[in-house]
Amino acid sequence: MRPFTALLIAALAAALLFLTIPVVAIFANTAPGDLVKSLGDSSARDALRLSLETSAIALTIIVAVGTPAAYLLATRAFRGRALVTTLIELPLVLPPAVAGIALLASLGPRGIFGAAGPHLVLQTAGVVVALTFVASPFYLRQAQEAFAAVDPRLREASRTLGASEARTFWRVAMPVARPGLLAGGALALGRALGEFGATLMFAGSFRGITQTVPLAIYERFATDFTGALALSAVLVAVSAALLAGVKLAGAHAHA
Repeated sequence: MRPFTALLIAALAAALLFLTIPVVAIFANTAPGDLVKSLGDSSARDALRLSLETSAIALTIIVAVGTPAAYLLATRAFRGRALVTTLIELPLVLPPAVAGIALLASLGPRGIFGAAGPHLVLQTAGVVVALTFVASPFYLRQAQEAFAAVDPRLREASRTLGASEARTFWRVAMPVARPGLLAGGALALGRALGEFGATLMFAGSFRGITQTVPLAIYERFATDFTGALALSAVLVAVSAALLAGVKLAGAHAHA
């Protein structure tokens, strides 16, 4: 075996071990029966329900608004387009605490829109806002790339045959870009399910109202490590299912 090939294999093995052992340890550190028993706690079920509900609502908002926005960015050239794209992607690199502070400064009781806007702080609606804010760039970025990869000649042919721009969007661009849109949706959903900092800062952590699974894990890890492991295992399972679903959808689309 050549030295460089051996180096590549060693690097891959090191990365694989480093990234998989902690995940495997979540399931190996506690008996399956204890994990299932911990999920029987009512507060754990409330956290799971709230996470799934708020993440689903956030994803619906993200897809409904983000899909046409991404299509516009992918198919139009206009002054300031690069700046708009940068601003949209900025939450990707914001620390979670900064994202929470930003939401408080804009939508909190003393924020820019706090007086006129709805009451969001310490409410379930605030969780949805926090999840949407941190997760939407993942979908927008992926959707923009998916629409940009659509052959412009397909859109031109559709318009030449008399289809309106809206019909071309629905019947040509959307089906071709679907694998990328699904991948973006999965990334956004995974990010929403795992969101912690912005939710805690903006919505707080109240059982049954704003305490999502990551917040419940944080509350439990010092006093009920088994319960924290159980909830962590659920998030790992959901994340793995999302990744598997994206890969299957992509394989089916290219079959």
